[in-house]
Amino acid sequence: MENVVLIIHLLLALGLIAVVLLQRSEGGGLGMGGGGGGAMSGRAAATAMSKITWVLAVAFIGTSITLTILSAQKSAGSSVADRLSAPAADGAADTPDAPLGSDLLPPVQGDNAPLVPSAD
Repeated sequence: MENVVLIIHLLLALGLIAVVLLQRSEGGGLGMGGGGGGAMSGRAAATAMSKITWVLAVAFIGTSITLTILSAQKSAGSSVADRLSAPAADGAADTPDAPLGSDLLPPVQGDNAPLVPSAD
């Protein structure tokens, strides 16, 4: 089901891109003139293209929401933290324990003075 909705979503995206690129530029957005001709000129064509754009945009948003719901249902009992903590618990038995803070200090000599090599 998810693959079917994803393919429809992809086709809607490509259709939306094509319809937007086919529309006549009315404001000269990027400095290009709005030269069109034939069937694409006139107010009726612009209205039809804008209606097609709206239909494709609403369908695109609908498939986006559907894909979100499907993926949320698919991952409904799992968490990323659960998936990360499970291998760490299994691998913890194989790895040695980390040294404590006192294990990192140099050995102590006599009356709690650290053993420091002499410069003699």
